[in-house]
Amino acid sequence: MQKIDENLTKVTARLQTAAREAGRNPDEIQLIAVSKTQPAESLAQAWRWGQRRFGENYLQEALDKQAQLAGLEGLEWHFIGPIQSNKTRAIAQHFAWVHSVDRDKIARRLSEQRPPELPPLQVCLQVNIDQEDSKAGVSLAELPTLAQQVATLPGLTLRGLMAIPAPSDSAAQQRAGFARLRHAMEALRAQGLSLDTLSMGMSGDLEAAVAEGATLVRVGTDIFGPRR
Repeated sequence: MQKIDENLTKVTARLQTAAREAGRNPDEIQLIAVSKTQPAESLAQAWRWGQRRFGENYLQEALDKQAQLAGLEGLEWHFIGPIQSNKTRAIAQHFAWVHSVDRDKIARRLSEQRPPELPPLQVCLQVNIDQEDSKAGVSLAELPTLAQQVATLPGLTLRGLMAIPAPSDSAAQQRAGFARLRHAMEALRAQGLSLDTLSMGMSGDLEAAVAEGATLVRVGTDIFGPRR
């Protein structure tokens, strides 16, 4: 079994070092453990080591794990995968955050289906920052219109943006993609939107993401090992 406690310690150290090198406060950056395809026991092990935020891509798998881990206090569930219309009700009911909103229709369904006894669903808009055909996300050109629409929905709180840039081994190219997302958020803030979240960076590029302002970093492989 992967030594999840040791892996979490290493990833946390990387985040702290990256923050200091960027002149940032490490407390500004939160780690989301991406736990898709991992068994509930692996999440429980991470929880015992202090991890509380978990990111899931597949709805039914996530719901099964939520049921198995219902006795653990303080878990915060983030949905980070593509969203189909027939899945919005369950997502609205069982998650605190959604990072992958990229259409007005999906946003409206999430807002309407958010239970009134729960606080608003915290959402990020997924941006196809490199215009890749293989990836979901709103285009930079369409982002301002979608952001203004989502910001009006009562069941949601628009927090910021998420992106998965095209993979690169070049730190400069990694930073360039993340910088485009940061600039997009700055432009939306200049239009009056109160945004504070950049969900970006994974196992292979978290240092570049932190250097460009990431506030939520999504790490899976370097915590749990290869996907099952």
